[in-house]
Amino acid sequence: MANSHDGGNRGASDAVPLLNIANVLTIVRLILVPVFVVVYWDPTPGRTWWAFAIFVVAAVTDKLDGHFARSRGLITDFGKIADSIADKALIISALVLLSLHGIVWWWVTIVFIVREVAIMALKTRLVMAAGMGGKIKMAAQSAGIALLLVPWASFLPMGAARIVIWAGYVLIGIALVFAITSAFGYVKAAGELLKRRKA
Repeated sequence: MANSHDGGNRGASDAVPLLNIANVLTIVRLILVPVFVVVYWDPTPGRTWWAFAIFVVAAVTDKLDGHFARSRGLITDFGKIADSIADKALIISALVLLSLHGIVWWWVTIVFIVREVAIMALKTRLVMAAGMGGKIKMAAQSAGIALLLVPWASFLPMGAARIVIWAGYVLIGIALVFAITSAFGYVKAAGELLKRRKA
């Protein structure tokens, strides 16, 4: 999800209207974040399914807004900033609620939050494209969260439910590994950029 407005052959330009399909989708995702929080605050089976649906829709808007921004040349400075905020707000909100509900360990959520805050701080000072490790982290993180949101045991045999749930934990584990390794990559890239500036 991260920085899906980055890239493409066209940079942010005054000729690109601020109100375009890519930015509208990003705004929709921003609006869905508090809706998701309210719905999943009380994780009853019915509300959990709604939370899962909202999370998936928000994730889909991320793919779509990035596609439209790149393919139609709709990249704007607002889109770059809002897209990154929307991505991180959705993921962090989901992880915090999963921890509140005893599904994900708090230390895992804290590591993810510290990583995201640190990378955002770096990106406010230096322009850096999202690396492959960061993209893998986001994909595994999103899929893992989606799997852990679903109350599988309410409709699957216990054995099957455990397999799917553990698949979610494995994906979160993969995301955690790439979160840490890609963070070191960002720090290294930031150091190289600073050296070039001083040279």
